[in-house]
Amino acid sequence: MNQGDLFEEVGWIDIPDGLLYWQPDFILAEEAKSLFSVLSGSLPWQQLPIKMYGKEVMQPRLQAWFGEAYTYSGLTLSPAKMPEPLKRLQQRCEVIADSSFNSVLANLYRDGLDYMGWHQDNEPELGLSPSIASVTLGETRRFVLRHLRSGEKREFELNSGSLLIMAGKTQIYWQHSVPKTTKARGPRINLTYRHINF
Repeated sequence: MNQGDLFEEVGWIDIPDGLLYWQPDFILAEEAKSLFSVLSGSLPWQQLPIKMYGKEVMQPRLQAWFGEAYTYSGLTLSPAKMPEPLKRLQQRCEVIADSSFNSVLANLYRDGLDYMGWHQDNEPELGLSPSIASVTLGETRRFVLRHLRSGEKREFELNSGSLLIMAGKTQIYWQHSVPKTTKARGPRINLTYRHINF
């Protein structure tokens, strides 16, 4: 596979210094559409500031947090009870990940200009080898992983109903991003389940 190629393999995938799981049809189309409608209209979406390079900037997307207290990029998210639809989805993710989750960060990308910059989910409360389960609802968006040492890239088209799990040492050796695009894109909800140690 050439650098940056899209993954077509399904299931658990070994990558250098990491482990991924990919299932594009984790949720069937009608259920994914229904979940998107429910969550987009019911979650307490907000745009919050984070610190980047010492400056406070507004995040280029909306978010909602449920679970234990969590801090990243100078932003502290308070504990919040997880709604039932998110709990049921969490249980399904746990079966495949063979991990327990107690929190979910929901991101709402309003259009192609909303994005997620390069980063690692490596906060101390996530542990040394966290499993992060990412479920997409709504618009398809590119997701790119980049190895910190070799620069090797792996890319996915995260479609509605897909599940991508980052596990093993992925958060130590790889960064990931959702790049912005000038192409017309509808809204996308991304749910990232994780376990917060407290």
